[in-house]
Amino acid sequence: MPSYVTLSKFTDQGIRDIKDTTKRAEAFKKAATNAGLAVKEILWTQGQYDLVTIIEAPNEVAAAALGLSVAKLGNIRSETLRAFTAAEMERILDKLG
Repeated sequence: MPSYVTLSKFTDQGIRDIKDTTKRAEAFKKAATNAGLAVKEILWTQGQYDLVTIIEAPNEVAAAALGLSVAKLGNIRSETLRAFTAAEMERILDKLG
């Protein structure tokens, strides 16, 4: 399955309710599983972003739907990046002339 890295920042609402962040993460994992996606890792970080999430999704539509379902809750703002494994990158490089 394709991999995605999501970089997130807490909104004002997310910070106000920061004590629930790990509970929200568990709810996110359950929602992802129910939608056929796999959450590989959720990391709380210091610096420009507050969270880094790594998921596997069957396609971009499933990944986008999960992202929008989280965004509408109002606790985070996110940027999602399609990520490639070394094997996937090798297949991409094989297509270069």
